[in-house]
Order: sequence, then structure tokens, then C-alpha cells
Amino acid sequence: MLSRVKLNEIDDLLQDFPVVAIVGPRQCGKSTLAQIIASQYPDAVFLDMEDPDDRAILSNPTLFFAANKHKLICLDEIQFAPNLFPILRSVVDKGKRNGQFLLLGSAAPDLLRQSSETLAGRIVYAELAPFSIIETQADWQILLLRGGFPRSYLAKSDKSSLTWRKSFIRTFLERDIAAFGLNLNPQNSSRLWQMCAHYHGKILNYSDFGKALGLTHPTIKHYVDVLAGTFMLRKLQPYYANLEKRLVKTPKLYVADSGILCALLNIQTFDELLGHPIAGFAWEGFVLQNILSTVGDDYEVYFISTSADAEIDILLKKGRKLIGIECKFSTAPKVSKGFYNLKSDLKLSKSFVVAPVHTAYSLDKNTLVCNIEELLAGL
Repeated sequence: MLSRVKLNEIDDLLQDFPVVAIVGPRQCGKSTLAQIIASQYPDAVFLDMEDPDDRAILSNPTLFFAANKHKLICLDEIQFAPNLFPILRSVVDKGKRNGQFLLLGSAAPDLLRQSSETLAGRIVYAELAPFSIIETQADWQILLLRGGFPRSYLAKSDKSSLTWRKSFIRTFLERDIAAFGLNLNPQNSSRLWQMCAHYHGKILNYSDFGKALGLTHPTIKHYVDVLAGTFMLRKLQPYYANLEKRLVKTPKLYVADSGILCALLNIQTFDELLGHPIAGFAWEGFVLQNILSTVGDDYEVYFISTSADAEIDILLKKGRKLIGIECKFSTAPKVSKGFYNLKSDLKLSKSFVVAPVHTAYSLDKNTLVCNIEELLAGL
């Protein structure tokens, strides 16, 4: 079993907060991680709110929580039991201790809103992403093609992995979105998701999407927000700075998992990915995905681009410290003059060019060419 980098963090949070919520996409390993954590607590209770039998156990939640008040109670797929949030607040306040509840949710927007409003000051969130390169410690090519969803990454073959991912996409569109209480047309959602795959790593233009799909601007925005809210898409926000240059003020759009991206584009092998126009953008999204899942909590993450096409793919901010990251899907990467101009204008503390190279080397006195593992170690 692969070790998850969030394990110790969630353990620590349970010592400091009454309620800890693990949020993330379906099938990313939340339940497995929660069961590992629960095994460290004597007599911990684990209930799945998607299971009718487990929901029946909570037919009288006040009595059940009172009977188990000294135990850690784990509630999986909590978005299926929104009526519990007001009761949890009362139970938490009476319990007067940390580590009372571990909640798991697939990041439906209403889940985050309801829990944050009802349990304000009592709850903290930990986002769990699919496997990262630090967790797999394996060939990056496999992780890039298959993505980090455990059943996809651990499949016995690339063919089996692709079959799982296509089934996941279909099930998500046909069942999961409706189960979250979100009223989206599955056919329109499918077409939009396919189009998002082709726009992966590019500036989000709702009007272009609307014209191509025959849908209104508000409808497109709603669909994108829903897919982002369930961790299927990611919007990377632009960085604003007073540089006396016209800056792009619209977010960039990514399919959150590289394996789902490849499945949406029917890319079946790594060789097919190498020859596909999306390859460079797929690498950029892959780098972003690994940054966010490993060190993303420590930094604000942006991109910066000018109207003259000068760009830095990923910009990390911590206090006054700015780090620029350029992503190049080449073993002999070169960066543009625009990168150097923005690097000078922003006074970056350091910068990286992340490429599939075996050995890191300096491009200049403040820019390191390196692979993803070396980047994460250097942040």
C-alpha cells in the first residue's frame, strides 16, 4: 500500500480540531486513508452515508453520537447526509474535545458551504488529491499517462487503466453529479468536459465554449464551476502586479488529473501522448497537479501572462517571496525572452525550468533546470 503524504497532517489536525474534513474527488483514496487513521483510535466508528444500512444506524443521530461520545466517528460521503451538520455542531460543543469527527466528502459545493457555515470555528479541511509523484516514487511516464487515481495508477496494464478511467468519467457524469444534487445535463457535461480537455492549459474563454457548444455564457460558467467544485477541473488564477504592462486577467483551465485528460482525448499509450498536440500542456498540468498535492498548502499559486505573450506558467507566492516555474516537455529546454523579462520585473527570489531531465543544472545564476522531484525538494 502506498503511503499518503497527508496522513501525518490529518493526524495532527485531529489533535487540534473537533472536526476534520477530508475533501477531494471520488475514488482518490479518502476512505482508505480514513480507515488507516481510524485504526489508530480505539473503537473508532466508520459509517458510509452512501450505504442505506449505515444511514439506518443514524436514524436517531443524537442518541448514536451520545452513545459513542468518547470515540472518533468517521462519516464517509457526508454530502449524502446534509441534515447532520446542525446536529454535529451541538454534539461538538457538548463534547468539548478535539478529534471527535472525521468527515469525508467528494467536494460537492453545497457540502463545503453547509459545513463551513454550520461548523464555523469547529472544522478544518484537508484536501486529498490522487497519487503524486512523491507518493508513487515510480516512473513519471506511467503517472502522467494513467493519472493518480489509485485504481487507474495501480491497474495491471495501460489498457485496464484506460478502461477504468473511461468508466469513471461515464459514472461521474451519469450518476455522481446528480447524486451531489447538481442539476446538469449529462450530454452537455460530457461535451463540455471533452472541450475542456482540448483547452487544457489555456486561457478560459466562456464565449468560445458557448459558441462551440451552443450554450449560453452563464450555463458554461455554471458547468465549469461545478466540475471545478468537484475537483475534476482546476482554474489557475492570474497574478496581478503593477508592472506597467497589460496583464491577462482571466484564469487558465486544466483537467485536474492527467490520466483523466488522456482518457478524454483517447490517448492510450505514452507514445501516443508524445505525438499529441496536448503533450506540452499535459506536462504543465502534471507539474501543477504535483505542486498542489504536495506543497500547495504552503503557497499561493498563480500564473502570469502579458498581452505580448510573455508568460511564467506557475508562480508561487509566500509572503513577499515569489518563485517562478516554467514547464518544458523537452530534455533540452529553452525559455523565451519574455520569461526573463518577467523574472526581472517581478524580482523573483528563484526560478525553475521543470523538464523531464535526469540531472539538474543551472540555466543562469538564479534559474535551475530540474525534474519534478527535484523541484518539490527545492521548494
